[in-house]
Amino acid sequence: MQIMKSRLITLHHCPSLTLKSLWGILRKDPTLEHLYAMNASEIASFFNTPQKQAYSIYHYIRNNNISQLLSIYKEQSIHPITVFDNDYPALLKEIYDPPVVLYTKGNKQLLKTRMLGIVGARSMSPYGSHSLTKLIPPLLKEGLTIVSGLAKGVDIYAHQLTMERGGNTIAVLGSGLFQIYPKEHQSIAENIASHHLLLSEYPPYTPPTRWYFPQRNRIISGLSEGVVIIEAKEKSGSLITADQAMEQGREVFAVPGSILSETSKGTNVLIQQGAKLVISHDDILEELMSPEWIKV
Repeated sequence: MQIMKSRLITLHHCPSLTLKSLWGILRKDPTLEHLYAMNASEIASFFNTPQKQAYSIYHYIRNNNISQLLSIYKEQSIHPITVFDNDYPALLKEIYDPPVVLYTKGNKQLLKTRMLGIVGARSMSPYGSHSLTKLIPPLLKEGLTIVSGLAKGVDIYAHQLTMERGGNTIAVLGSGLFQIYPKEHQSIAENIASHHLLLSEYPPYTPPTRWYFPQRNRIISGLSEGVVIIEAKEKSGSLITADQAMEQGREVFAVPGSILSETSKGTNVLIQQGAKLVISHDDILEELMSPEWIKV
């Protein structure tokens, strides 16, 4: 199992592989034994991959010593979890495109708790912060772990408020764990890593890229039993999270706002489309505490 895990993490670092192509390899060769025994031409033929990509894979897995990287990760208290490991979060495994590897730093036991995603506008208004202050404390009393994306505005305030009120929080990054973004949240990220959990599907040295953040959002919703949208403009990443939550069969909650506010347009539209309107924490709990969600 350890050999398989090392092979998978090595493959996960290969720059020519997308998540889709990596899953394609795993479906044909779950133990990766065939892949590691093949030459480049055989890889191209067996896995039906372009010749250029097959050569890239072949040379990468033979010329890169992942043990050195794993030693660095271990020194920095970073623990990779593969989709085949027992501590991989069960709900996340159910989504259409689960990450093959999660890089974690902090309390991995939080992945076994009941999680609720909270996301919203980067340009959070006083109304947004007041809404969080009203909703989060009673949710924490029910033992829910708050999951968000460490972004400016609603996300970072949700993390901070949760920690201030003695709750647990998970920050899902759109970059590697050595490349915290935005940089001004570095100290908060370190606090989360020390007492809560930082998580990313990208190898730790991966810099932030704009395309990684929409991908990150599917993990926030995938980990969670439901997602609460506090404030969102008409076109925003928070609405992407809401869409992904709906596709994943998660509960979607939205806090309504003024028809005159730009940051309420998105949440009001979500409510029109069927998201549950939230005016108190009870609106969230009555869905999450329903029999079909209660785990034995």
